[in-house]
Amino acid sequence: MSKEIFPIKAFSGLKTPFYYYDTDLLRKTLQTLTSEAGKYGFLPHYAIKANANPVLLKIIASYGLGADCVSGGEVKAALAAGFPAGKIVFAGVGKADWEIEIGLDNDIFCFNAESLPELDVINEIAVRKGKTARVALRVNPDVDAHTHAKITTGRQENKFGINAGQVESVIKHIGTLPNVEFIGLHFHIGSQITEMEVFATLCERVNGIVSELQSKGVEIKNLNFGGGLGIDYQNPDSHAIADFADYFAVFAANIKVAGNPAIHFEPGRSVVAQCGSLVSRVLYVKEGEVKKFAILDAGFSDLIRPAMYDAYHFMENISSCKAEDKYDVVGPICESSDVFGKDVVLNGTSRGDFVAIRSAGAYGEVMASQYNLRELPKAYFSEDLNA
Repeated sequence: MSKEIFPIKAFSGLKTPFYYYDTDLLRKTLQTLTSEAGKYGFLPHYAIKANANPVLLKIIASYGLGADCVSGGEVKAALAAGFPAGKIVFAGVGKADWEIEIGLDNDIFCFNAESLPELDVINEIAVRKGKTARVALRVNPDVDAHTHAKITTGRQENKFGINAGQVESVIKHIGTLPNVEFIGLHFHIGSQITEMEVFATLCERVNGIVSELQSKGVEIKNLNFGGGLGIDYQNPDSHAIADFADYFAVFAANIKVAGNPAIHFEPGRSVVAQCGSLVSRVLYVKEGEVKKFAILDAGFSDLIRPAMYDAYHFMENISSCKAEDKYDVVGPICESSDVFGKDVVLNGTSRGDFVAIRSAGAYGEVMASQYNLRELPKAYFSEDLNA
């Protein structure tokens, strides 16, 4: 998707800001993902937290993926979109009782449990309902993901998971719980990981953990390696589809465990990020003494990643063919952090121009808020606007 193929004429009748999704690109991404995972018999579950738009969820479900959920609301959304309950995994460090009940009532594949108290509560609820809860333990492998501090999850100082040294005792405790069945281990070390050697290190760590448990008679039926594969935010057109081939090949080459467990993954960002753009209009171009500001009608209530994570998104003026200039691209919200980018190179920009903020399909619409009592952005799809 490049600026030349944004349906500008169709955009002219739409209220900005809004999310625009290239569903053709999403389908190509899903074809690549399922093909590369299928080479090794790997089982992908889409991480709904990345984008829960129901139109996108139905498309993703149609490609046979399972769902990775982190809330009861996500479990409901997955079921409504057509994901089979038998392919739904439910993670999260703080599952409420009602959320656990939803998982049990729908006989989901498994809970990815993160603490002893959670296991006890799952068992209590399962006993009351006359159900058996399948559980994978989320293990903290203490692997540095080499990514932003706010999106790393696999170090001992993070809130997620059970430290590797505690796993054996937790599995023994599960043996005392009549309505909990241990089915495997779950690992997720972070997000936006682009160094494949990080995943190789994870495999080595998991190999050691599994070998130690198996030597003590523990059967491991499933290994879930979470997600984390990064995308190219700088060059969304040149690298529109994430490197699934190398990603899955690293695991195929480095997972060395006995017993032939089923291998699961939970891709999210790598599935939906590149197919989505936040489209905004320029309200004003403000010229200071040292800066030019392109003030958009979109703010961090629509896309919070730059404000929260100092995240970079490629931006382009899709209305203009004028000579390039530099702008600080900012939003209308009454906060100094409402900045999408500084010294951004755009074609000469004027009031009313459309600016597309790219690679916004993940952690964009799903994290939008109504701060400043702003309306939530709507979503439009290429298959509708190009029809």
